[in-house]
Amino acid sequence: MSSSVCSNDRGISLVEVMIAVFLTVVAVLAVFALQPSGWRTAARADFLGRAAGILHEELQRAELFIMNPCNSVTTGTTGPTTVYASGMTTAQPGDIPFSVTTTTTSIGTNVWRVTVQVTWPGNNQGIRESIVVTRQEGYRFPAGCAG
Repeated sequence: MSSSVCSNDRGISLVEVMIAVFLTVVAVLAVFALQPSGWRTAARADFLGRAAGILHEELQRAELFIMNPCNSVTTGTTGPTTVYASGMTTAQPGDIPFSVTTTTTSIGTNVWRVTVQVTWPGNNQGIRESIVVTRQEGYRFPAGCAG
């Protein structure tokens, strides 16, 4: 019996190296192709998050105003007004102007529906939410006002 061991000491061939480089390039290009859609999705999520915060603040402001029996409620639509995500009256670096429209309608005695819509550049539909608000004696301020 012959005990010869087959040994291949030639290493990696040029063809194998080229295949590995090709597969790596294809994988990197696939990742780069996903980048633009990832940036768009991240930007949309940022806009939605900021708009939701503005929407919540506007609904809360309108609710607290209506709940106070001392305030007179005016029905109709106000806006659109420009609001910046920074909360400042003028745009700060990186700010985007959001357009806020608030509609107040009377749906009964001392009952109102407040609808707020927030839009931003590139999205005319934006987001919208409504809340039903009633007067609350506990929110009367200043005490003893005529309401």
